[in-house]
Amino acid sequence: MRKLLICYAAGCLGALANSLVVWAFGKYGITAFFHVHMAPGLSPDWLYPRVVWGGIWGFLFLLPLLESKPFTKGTLLSVFPTLVQLLVVFPLEAKKGYLGLDLGALTPLFVVFYNWVWGVGTSLTIRGSK
Repeated sequence: MRKLLICYAAGCLGALANSLVVWAFGKYGITAFFHVHMAPGLSPDWLYPRVVWGGIWGFLFLLPLLESKPFTKGTLLSVFPTLVQLLVVFPLEAKKGYLGLDLGALTPLFVVFYNWVWGVGTSLTIRGSK
């Protein structure tokens, strides 16, 4: 039970870090500079589901691989939410085109980076809890 709670909480913290980076990139015009139209407002309605889903994705860290390498494990496991975002959420739920390309040609690269922040943040949080 302790491992489950740690993975969920770490995933939530990783998602908070991810969300703050997504928001900051939008607020300070980084995404706009690259012609990517992702600039969410920092509101509870936007943040809450992201943090909850980040916690759920955190359960991936229960998989016993690369235990001693947090950057490698975080990078590897960030691929799963990235694929779901690009192949399911953007095209089917948000209607933003395949890979979210309706938001801009570099959208997939930003999604990879944002989810890498989640993965490494989650991994480092778990490592720090041991």
